[in-house]
Amino acid sequence: MHLVCLDLEGVLVPEIWINVALATGIEELKLTTRDISDYDVLMKKRIGILDRHNLKLKDIQRVIGGMDPLEGAKEFLNELRSLTQVVILSDTFDQFARPLMEKLQWPTLFCNTLIIDGSGAIADYRLRQKDGKRKAVEAFKTIGLSVIASGDSYNDITMLKTADAGVLFRPPENVKAEFPELPAVETYGDLLKEIQKHL
Repeated sequence: MHLVCLDLEGVLVPEIWINVALATGIEELKLTTRDISDYDVLMKKRIGILDRHNLKLKDIQRVIGGMDPLEGAKEFLNELRSLTQVVILSDTFDQFARPLMEKLQWPTLFCNTLIIDGSGAIADYRLRQKDGKRKAVEAFKTIGLSVIASGDSYNDITMLKTADAGVLFRPPENVKAEFPELPAVETYGDLLKEIQKHL
């Protein structure tokens, strides 16, 4: 049996933090895992920026509520789910993801959790587990599943390399150049073809 594991941001939905940066005018929040490979460094930086600007969870959720999946993502996901099982493995947070999951018709999502203080500010975050995307793929393989994975950023690489087949989707040039052994595609049609090669 096959299972497809997809990253969320950059693959099915826009980058949440980039949208928050655009809505607030805070340029520093545009940094993502495409720019900083160490997720802990990136998240601590983000939390510090939010604190300095007195931005609360509700401010970010307001931005997310106005976001839609990437053009063609819902149709791609529906077609893929008609062919095989799909799980979303994301470094986002359950407090962020709900409106987007609803717009994608509730696919299965494994992600992380934010720690919110009494004022409604983001105080910290809790990983489901360190390197959780890779470990999820490893676990799926131990129960006899053949795993195909797709993502776009540094934090997806261990997942892609651990899967039976990994595909980069619309990666930035720096990621594509560093990992030339991974096929890279730019359209949902091409991603579906790459996945179907392994089904």
